[in-house]
Amino acid sequence: MFGTASLSTKLIRIGASLLVVALASISLTLWVTWQLEGGAAAVNEAGRMRMQTWRLASAVQTNLAPAELSSLVNQFDESLRLLRAGDPMRPLFVPWDETVDLRFDLVDRIWAERRSQWLAVPPMGATESARAAEEFVQAIDRLVLAIEHQLSRLTAILNLFQFVMMALAIIGAVVMLFTGYMYVINPLAHLRHGLQQVEAGDFSTRIAVDAQDEFGQVAGGFNRMAATLQSLYEGLEAQVEAKTRRVEAQRARLAALYEVSAFLAEANTIDELTQGFAGKVRAVMKADAVAVRWADDANQRYLMLASDSFPEDMLEEERCLLAGACACGNLRVDARTRVIPILAHEAEPVRGCARAGFESLVSVPIRLQHRLLGEIDLFFRTPVALSSEETELLDALASHLASALEGLRAAALEREAAVGEERALLARELHDSIAQSLAFMKIQVQLLRGASQRAQPEKVDKILNELDEGVRESINDVRELLVHFRTRTNTEDIEQALQETLQKFEHQTGMQARIDVRGDGLPLPADVQVQVLHVVQEALSNARKHAGASHVLLQVRKGHRWRFAVQDDGAGFNVNEIRAESHVGLKIMRERAARIGGVVEIDSGPGGGTTVTLTLPPNPVAVAQGAAMPGSPSGGVASDPAPVPANDLLERAR
Repeated sequence: MFGTASLSTKLIRIGASLLVVALASISLTLWVTWQLEGGAAAVNEAGRMRMQTWRLASAVQTNLAPAELSSLVNQFDESLRLLRAGDPMRPLFVPWDETVDLRFDLVDRIWAERRSQWLAVPPMGATESARAAEEFVQAIDRLVLAIEHQLSRLTAILNLFQFVMMALAIIGAVVMLFTGYMYVINPLAHLRHGLQQVEAGDFSTRIAVDAQDEFGQVAGGFNRMAATLQSLYEGLEAQVEAKTRRVEAQRARLAALYEVSAFLAEANTIDELTQGFAGKVRAVMKADAVAVRWADDANQRYLMLASDSFPEDMLEEERCLLAGACACGNLRVDARTRVIPILAHEAEPVRGCARAGFESLVSVPIRLQHRLLGEIDLFFRTPVALSSEETELLDALASHLASALEGLRAAALEREAAVGEERALLARELHDSIAQSLAFMKIQVQLLRGASQRAQPEKVDKILNELDEGVRESINDVRELLVHFRTRTNTEDIEQALQETLQKFEHQTGMQARIDVRGDGLPLPADVQVQVLHVVQEALSNARKHAGASHVLLQVRKGHRWRFAVQDDGAGFNVNEIRAESHVGLKIMRERAARIGGVVEIDSGPGGGTTVTLTLPPNPVAVAQGAAMPGSPSGGVASDPAPVPANDLLERAR
């Protein structure tokens, strides 16, 4: 009954039982006490009856008035009635039993006899009245003794109940303690122990369910919670382990991607780039062989740029593949990384791969800005399946390879453009300097031939002197041109290049030259520095050729607008009388300044020296290649180098 009952029901039942027993004991004790109290009052009333008996006997002996005698009789009748009926208000109860009943009946019979005697007229004699009172008192005494005997029994019963109640109190305390231990303390101890086990990480602990009460329900809930926690913990461990594996795999992929990217950034040639890339990709993907193929502009032929662990007997056969002849080199615009089972493929060349022991082929397109450039072929001797992460890694590696190859191609184009620029620059310098002198000497040669034919010796000598002067100037122009091409600018500061230019100028001409640099400003771009340097060199050349100066000062003012001033102490000239069309050097300086958005100003006067000032705009930028050039063969426009096919550039990059 207790096994299936709830804890509250158990406690209520036990408490109710103890309460019923306690109430019964208390009720019985109260009843016994009440009986003892009523019995004591009955004993007192019986004693009063003895006193009333002696008073009646005395009243009879003294011939008391009948009225007073009747009053005493009535009092005795009232006492007897009280003993017979009791009085719950006092309380007064006679503890009736057989003995008490007999002795009370005896008292009642005797009283009935004596009552009439004491009320008779003439009254009884004194002796007879005394003897009758003595007998009656003896009967009353026997009644009192019987009542007292009964009260003794009730007192014994009361004492017994007191001992029983004490025993019940002790038993109740023990029962309550035992009940508290069995149904509260012990289950709580098991729960606490289970919680400690769970806190220690032992999710397999369980609590025995011995009852279906509240603690049994709590124990069942604890077991379910522990089972859930155990399942979650085991699942969490599995998830953490899986996550760790994914993170480790991702880290390995990132490390491989970083390693390959770093290698591609350091490679200088296509052979080094592709061969190293093939080896690293094979190591990363654990492939048995790798081939890197490059397509021509029409995607008709695919050239094997590099390979790693590729069979020697297949290497020569597949060095150049026709598009569509094999599973390799079969690229489409929407091509994606795919796994090709070699044994299931029907192409003849693929069966050659099967003879070599390969079972799977992974084709990775090399794409740059939606253009297919080639593909990477990975050969495996076992069946393979690519995960999404591996596919993304291969696509990223292919993209890096395409960028690296495009970088080498761009570098080749840049070198071609640099060569073209140097050639164009050389042509402009020759045209602007030496070609002018040669044209002048050609005219003088024609004049010399005419003077010789007309036999004009004086004119011949004059023309020869002019030719000699032209030759010297051409030689000086060649020297200056060499100086121009040997002087290099600094991407951080143009001051060093200007100092080198002044030192060479001072060494060649014997003129004193110094530089004065002041202010602060952002460094000039390298192409702007080149144009500034040419303008300064042209101004120095004019000072050497025409000024007849002994000192030259180059003032450089850095700032928001850079300013360069070449000042000499030569003869000077009237600026208004000089036409720009006739002064080739001035024309060259202004055209070079225009390329970088600058302005050239000439300040000079007869005998006052000359100052050539170049002022740059804020944030100067040189014009792109193809800008108008003076005297260029194509009508004033310098042509860019002719475009070079990609395959030719790849060959040059090798």
